[in-house]
Amino acid sequence: MNTSIRVRVADADDLAAAADTLAAAFEHYPWTRYVIPQEHYHERLRALQKLYLEYAQANGIVGVAGHCDGVIALLPPDAPEPEPGMVDEVMRLHGDRIGRLQQGDPPAGAWRVETLGVRPERQGQRLASTLLVFALAEAVRRGGEQVVLDTSDPRNVRLYERHGFHTTTHSDNGDGPLIWTMTATFENSTTREASL
Repeated sequence: MNTSIRVRVADADDLAAAADTLAAAFEHYPWTRYVIPQEHYHERLRALQKLYLEYAQANGIVGVAGHCDGVIALLPPDAPEPEPGMVDEVMRLHGDRIGRLQQGDPPAGAWRVETLGVRPERQGQRLASTLLVFALAEAVRRGGEQVVLDTSDPRNVRLYERHGFHTTTHSDNGDGPLIWTMTATFENSTTREASL
């Protein structure tokens, strides 16, 4: 981990700035451009990121780097279903593209990286790697053994491979972007102790 970058678990006061960061990071991302209508795209994107961050902060892990220059969110396998009000808002923000949201169920017991983004002006400074190391260690500390994620950017595939992920599926989404589903398996201390 890059020790010059401070990463910590986010609190509720961080979420507005974290949503701004993710909206900037995903402004041109193939998947968000595919599933969010172009009308008021940036406002919809930011609102969705804020909703997802609030849910992840309440039920999983949200990590922030520096002054929220980078953000990562993971959910555990036992995260509860979102409240109906959140589901309604997600549907409203996705509008007529809600049907494009297709997310397979992760393997039983797997954590899921929901998002990882860095402000454009801070990209290339190892923030994404530092956030990933932090969040994966936190998931393992909480008992996680397997983590899954989806990406539609081939540059991200290389990043995740450097952190122990491998591609399990590479799917063509018809008129949408290509999607890589990736998995990493980790040995946590509970598993090690049980095997002794």
